[in-house]
Amino acid sequence: MKVLIVKMSSMGDVVHTLPALTDALKARPDLTFDWCVEAAFAPLVRLHPGVRRIHEIRLRSWRKAPLSPATWRAAAALRRALKAERYDLVIDAQGLIKSALVARTAGAKVAGLDKASAREPLAARFYDERHAIPRDRHAIDRLRLLFGEILGYTPDLATLDYGIAAPAEGQANTVVLLHGTTWPSKRWSTANWIELARALVAEGLTPQLPHADAAEEAVARAVVAGAPGAVLLPRAPLGEMAALIGRAAAVVGCDTGLTHLAAALDRPTLALFLSTKPGLTGVAGRRAAVLEATIACAPCRKRDCPLVPAGEVQPCVGTIPPSLVLDNLHRLIGSAAP
Repeated sequence: MKVLIVKMSSMGDVVHTLPALTDALKARPDLTFDWCVEAAFAPLVRLHPGVRRIHEIRLRSWRKAPLSPATWRAAAALRRALKAERYDLVIDAQGLIKSALVARTAGAKVAGLDKASAREPLAARFYDERHAIPRDRHAIDRLRLLFGEILGYTPDLATLDYGIAAPAEGQANTVVLLHGTTWPSKRWSTANWIELARALVAEGLTPQLPHADAAEEAVARAVVAGAPGAVLLPRAPLGEMAALIGRAAAVVGCDTGLTHLAAALDRPTLALFLSTKPGLTGVAGRRAAVLEATIACAPCRKRDCPLVPAGEVQPCVGTIPPSLVLDNLHRLIGSAAP
């Protein structure tokens, strides 16, 4: 039986789907899985050995030029590729109208969440098979339960296996600091990153600072300048970042997709949540822990802090001092079993 998974984005959402795939392969070894995903996140899916073929989609770029002949040609090519596979079943693991429409183009039976369970209830209208999954469960558990309902098994939610490993061997004496994230309100302060990096260097560890754009590079350079011994990493594709994270002794990160990936790769991972709350979409893993801001207005769930001018450090940052991060990181590394 050949099954197509449609889970296109975002990075954290793609990571959260991996345990459901791992469950399905253990329970149903007769199944073959392909995956339709945004091209930017295809390297994540490639980490899972249970995916036979990846269909890359570029909806984000297509939306920028919807009438372009190149967009129409690319969309038509994807539709032909999906239909040519003659799937027995398509699972829309995203529950959005856009993912439901993509799922329908494969020309096979489509299964997904019912209207009370889907993120966008209208998406359920496009499914041939609908399932009710409680909305008060973590996103990982919801997907595992959904796959189990569709494919006829009961997942063991007491265990968690993402089924992936970084394409690297050995463990480096490094700590990756994932300071970059899309929302300004999610960012820890540069001064705090510098203080943490100095403490790590003093302990004989090497902080590594990646960056994805010019703004993140400026922060990374400031940390490296303020903490001699810290290393500025060059910009790298997602596959290389996975390998780098997989070699690290530990990872500290804001609420961002790479922090979820670190937990999935079974690295000691400490996630810092400021304006957001881990709740139903937080990092999850055997060696993962979370520190949340302890201030009355947190989590505000706002992109920009309304209490300070743009560019200034928001009050919630002060509730997660570097000393607290370092103490929790020590506990994670110390308790991490090989």
